Amino acid sequence: MEKYTKHFFNNVRKKLQEWEAAVSIPHEEVYRFIHSMAGSASVLGLHKIGDRARELMGQYEEKEERIWTISEVKEELFDIIQFCYQYEEESTEVFPGKQTRTGEEPVLLLIDDDTSFLMYMKEELEKIGWYVVPIANPDKAVMSYYDVKPDCAIIDIYMDGTNGFEVLDFFKKKLKQQFIPTVMVSAENSKEVRIKSYQMGADDFIAKPFDLEEFIVRVKRQMERKKQMEELVLIDELTLVYNRKYLGQAYAQLQSDWARRGDSYSVAVLDLDHFKGVNDRYGHLVGDLVLKKFASHLKSETRIQDTVFRFGGEEFVIIFPSTSVKEAFELVDDIRKGFNQVMFQAEEEFSCSFSAGVAEIADPTKPFDTWLKLADHALYEAKGNGRNNVKIDRKSSDNIPHKMIKIAIVDDDPIIRTVMKDIVSKLPGDTHIQYDIQTFNDGAAFVGSDWHVSHPCLVILDGVMPKMDGLEVLERIRSRSDSDRYKVLMLTSRKSEKDISRSLQLGADDYMTKPFKLLELEARLGQMLRRMR
Repeated sequence: MEKYTKHFFNNVRKKLQEWEAAVSIPHEEVYRFIHSMAGSASVLGLHKIGDRARELMGQYEEKEERIWTISEVKEELFDIIQFCYQYEEESTEVFPGKQTRTGEEPVLLLIDDDTSFLMYMKEELEKIGWYVVPIANPDKAVMSYYDVKPDCAIIDIYMDGTNGFEVLDFFKKKLKQQFIPTVMVSAENSKEVRIKSYQMGADDFIAKPFDLEEFIVRVKRQMERKKQMEELVLIDELTLVYNRKYLGQAYAQLQSDWARRGDSYSVAVLDLDHFKGVNDRYGHLVGDLVLKKFASHLKSETRIQDTVFRFGGEEFVIIFPSTSVKEAFELVDDIRKGFNQVMFQAEEEFSCSFSAGVAEIADPTKPFDTWLKLADHALYEAKGNGRNNVKIDRKSSDNIPHKMIKIAIVDDDPIIRTVMKDIVSKLPGDTHIQYDIQTFNDGAAFVGSDWHVSHPCLVILDGVMPKMDGLEVLERIRSRSDSDRYKVLMLTSRKSEKDISRSLQLGADDYMTKPFKLLELEARLGQMLRRMR
């Protein structure tokens, strides 16, 4: 039966490829195809496909005067196409026990020119729910450090053409305000190498070969240490949001992002209305409860890239990366409306409100106090306007255009192209970011197109294709003078370890092995797109 099922899926692919090459498709041909699937799928036990095909048959007559486009066919048959992928996915368990990604898992940056080591460690560590970013080219490690914002970095000491100590030295000197532990690994376990690692600021040294279970425990310990350090030094004890000490580090990160991307940024200052009256009437314990609930509301209603701080007393600050002042205003106003509905219980039920001022960070080379004062001035205006409202600083302008990110899906499999385009088109985004999605049925078509020569571009690239395979496309991309504008997710076969190794050497940003779970793909794409914003 497996042989016939495989033949069924190949027939679906062949028909879609045939239709993609056609200008138009007669209705009778589409109907016959659906009719064929309705019979064959049920016989093969593919009941979801058979049931959906029969539903579609009931909606059409065989003899209708209609000409279909390929877009219309894919839209009408999308459920069937997706079922085809899901059946194939379920028939091959690639990584038994592998967890589905949520986008919130710990991020590990793994820097080593041994691609076999990278592949093995990525596979094993992702089984326990970590998100592993493998870097085979040490020169690419520095930029990845900025982009990924890892919870821990693992650096091999001896790499081809680069000493791991140089990478460590850069991290420690240039990123002094970043609380990110680094672990050095090496096959050389001499006393001199270990001492030098610690002298240069490494948080741990692990000799190769190592026991994987011990490695995981030691890296977890470093991640927990990072979390504890942040909580002790940077987290406000009462509200559990960042305190004002972290503002300098957060602004330094913003300045770094701005230097590379040139995005717009905004800041908001929020202040609880009549908070002294709450303390006077209900007591400080109730006042503390209001502060904790307010901070919790801010954390839950802001986006993952936004950062909330308790500035002092009942005053809070939010930094909005890649956000215009108008969008920041809308976000804060929505938070305000939601907080108005939150009820507190003392000797009587009551609610609280807040006022806020929003300002654009127009030039991040200037001190943060410049923009904080503008937002604070807007807050003062909101207070004078009756409270419980949000005001934009009058000096802030909103003339920054939307950011465009292009997403290329390069794969010769029409089923995968169709499913991936649907997934990408439904990914959550911000109002200031537009996605331009294009599909290409082979590598030569992508390379020959000028569609991707401007704007940041995420390339979802199949490793094996006719005319020009994915590795050649990747090599062409990385040979460009503007190659850092491209993020590349390679799609490879589980058996093609040489291709995975070569893709890492050529500078792929990540890879996935086929067949992959759709939720896994969605989470992975979300991670990469957040790094591009």
